[in-house]
Amino acid sequence: MKALFNPIRLRSLEIKNRIVMSPMQQYSAQDGIPNQWHLVHLGSRAVGGAGLIITECTSVAPKGMNTLYDLGIWNDKQVSAWKPIVDFVHQQGSKIAVQLWHAGGKGSSSHPNEGMKPLNEEEGGWVPKSSSNTPIGRHQPEAMNLEEIQRVKVDFVTAAKNAIRAGFDSIEIHAAHGYLFHQFYSELINQRTDQYGGSFENRIRLLVETVEEIRKVISSEMPLLVRLLATDYSDDAKAWTLDNSLQLSKILKEKGVDLITASGGGFVNVDSAIVKPGYQLPFATRIKEETEIKVGTVGMITDALQANAIIESQQSDLIVIARELLRNPYFAINAAMELGENPAIPWQYKRAYQH
Repeated sequence: MKALFNPIRLRSLEIKNRIVMSPMQQYSAQDGIPNQWHLVHLGSRAVGGAGLIITECTSVAPKGMNTLYDLGIWNDKQVSAWKPIVDFVHQQGSKIAVQLWHAGGKGSSSHPNEGMKPLNEEEGGWVPKSSSNTPIGRHQPEAMNLEEIQRVKVDFVTAAKNAIRAGFDSIEIHAAHGYLFHQFYSELINQRTDQYGGSFENRIRLLVETVEEIRKVISSEMPLLVRLLATDYSDDAKAWTLDNSLQLSKILKEKGVDLITASGGGFVNVDSAIVKPGYQLPFATRIKEETEIKVGTVGMITDALQANAIIESQQSDLIVIARELLRNPYFAINAAMELGENPAIPWQYKRAYQH
């Protein structure tokens, strides 16, 4: 069997292949409730053979959203709406993880079709909160006080419990791309002088404490994943670096994290000259080699041969695919056929593959 289609086990969770649907925001929810769009969007990738489906970033609180159209998992109505989606993915033989998230200082934005502009109160917006009052793009957040920081941890724990109720197989914490946890651990944003700012240990404290609290309330058999920011892609002396990520990854592994997916950017624009197929793979490989934790890789991975070579050479454990799965929901089935494997095609579609 080709490496890309070898099963992988994370704690007690067995994933049938190494192809993962990356979280991709759809901005199509109302009141954080998933709907038929999300059922088809996520479900079709499961029909298409992806081993693990990860939901788009799913807010742990109303004011943790980026826009008013983001998904949530902070109340019973949302949990109930998630259940048929989770059940459908399972019926296709795939597994599903929820990506828990808080936008922090990037919150209170208009819909992308309306320019992602900061919303005012009359438009349904709120004052976004961050580690500090450092501007983030067009947003001017306020610094969280200690009580608000503790509340965030409670919100993540509640969301984790809700994810279990909804039937999710795993939880991923979104700690990258300029959102709340990244706003704490990168000194480009964090200017605090209390126990959540200043030193490396203080700046990673919120993420580490949240991991610890979530690990307490989920089963010892449930894997916990983290999407981590590998580098700020900035020459600023305060920028987060891959060496910082290596140090943090070791700590997260000790705290019970089972897999890290590493990507970059969030506060600055990535130089287009470096963007090429597999351009973020070295981050995952370094983390894997130096911490011995399982990793996922992202970044313009678009074809079966490329994906299989990455797994075969043990540069990464999972291939986390975003835009290519938007273009081709059946990437996994097509990749299996290209690599000479016998894909598990839903019986309803088999006639399309018979000659």
